[in-house]
Amino acid sequence: MQLEAVIGLEIHAQLQTDSKIFCSCPTTFGAPPNTHTCPICLGMPGVLPVLNRKVVEYAIKMGLATNCRIASKSVFARKNYFYPDLPKGYQISMFEQPLAEHGWVDISVNGRARRIGLTRIHMEEDAGKLIHDEFKAVSYIDFNRTGVPLIEIVSEPDMRSPEEAAAYLKTVHDILVYLKICDGSMEEGSFRCDANISLRPAGQKEYGIRTELKNMNSFRNVARALEYEIRRQQAVIEDGESIIQETRLWNDAKGVTESMRGKEESHDYRYFPDPDLVPVVVGEEWIAELESSLPELPGPKRDRFVRDYGLPEQIAEGLTSSRDLADYFEETVKILNDPKTVGNWIMSELMRELNEAEQTAADCPIRPGQLAELLKLIRDGRISGKMAKGVFSEMYRTGKDPAGIIQAQGLEVVADSTQLEPVIRDILAANPDEVREYRAGKEKLMGFFVGQVMKKTKGQADPKAVNELLKTMLKA
Repeated sequence: MQLEAVIGLEIHAQLQTDSKIFCSCPTTFGAPPNTHTCPICLGMPGVLPVLNRKVVEYAIKMGLATNCRIASKSVFARKNYFYPDLPKGYQISMFEQPLAEHGWVDISVNGRARRIGLTRIHMEEDAGKLIHDEFKAVSYIDFNRTGVPLIEIVSEPDMRSPEEAAAYLKTVHDILVYLKICDGSMEEGSFRCDANISLRPAGQKEYGIRTELKNMNSFRNVARALEYEIRRQQAVIEDGESIIQETRLWNDAKGVTESMRGKEESHDYRYFPDPDLVPVVVGEEWIAELESSLPELPGPKRDRFVRDYGLPEQIAEGLTSSRDLADYFEETVKILNDPKTVGNWIMSELMRELNEAEQTAADCPIRPGQLAELLKLIRDGRISGKMAKGVFSEMYRTGKDPAGIIQAQGLEVVADSTQLEPVIRDILAANPDEVREYRAGKEKLMGFFVGQVMKKTKGQADPKAVNELLKTMLKA
């Protein structure tokens, strides 16, 4: 039986607001446990939540950026379940009337374009964090994260492979980061993903029984977990058994999914409108104002870089993976109109330095004008490309201008024939056999002579000038 996968993703993105969704406690990551709490986020009796306007603004921006319809009226609901990290005994979320619905994002996998539908985007509060003791049979609860604002982005079950799911996840991640409403850190838990997956016979319209996958903390692990689950479900079906609807955890160390618990349905949570919160009413003027403030998003920017700058798609994809990196590229190109050279240097030399320093383009100590100056020096033949890489590393370490580093280290290219001729004369005199062979027709020895000159001048000789002088002097 030929089976096809049906995959949908639920993404939770923590919004970069200064305070929590219903109280004024800070949202800073990494604070000592239980120091960013108050009676409201701890669910003490008699307290009332007050909605953070910035959370609504950020959620609307994400809805607009993903082509959703923004509801003029949305309603918060109580999602009832008991868990130790949920102090109120319920989570404030949205159910029947979410903020945004019926959107889509476009992805590309192996050159094939796909449109993935979005069911809904809604606002909710985060739960606390359980910390399990490695040595004792106890767990601790940190309530700092309780009440931190989230948006949940629920896709349609439109993906048919782990590669499509990873591409969709990366696309949504990049949009969130471009909007500067989420930092996108999977390591810190501010960008999290659950996957729903089922298999069905190819061509069948009805969905199979699905499982939910949790605990996937990287793009790579999302793809790996889905690949494993597809193989597992296929083996179960081929053995004539039935898939169990359940929630499973990804075990990264073992590379397998493991059963966690039975999968809940929406009625298990006994949703009802939260009586402490009035409906969220969004006017057309506010929507228009937020829509006009949206930046150019990754997909359109990538297409523009390919079209207007003539960049290869892979380079354009890398440059637009970060809004700060794309801005850095365009600032440099304004100074030096050579997009391909600038793009290649950013994606090779600059990204190497940033990765080694564990920094982003926003932290880069080399200004766009300094990179443009270095590339001009290479173009004008004042320094070789090989030497420029060392100069670039020194620029990154010290923040100094390239011309100053070149002068201080005596790295400027030597192209003056009066300086090169004595060097070449000495090398020809020291290698009479090679000179004789070259004159007899073995022209491949030109590379040997150039190498000797470069070695003698410690790489500072201009290769073009060296080649021309060698040809002239060897003939003579």
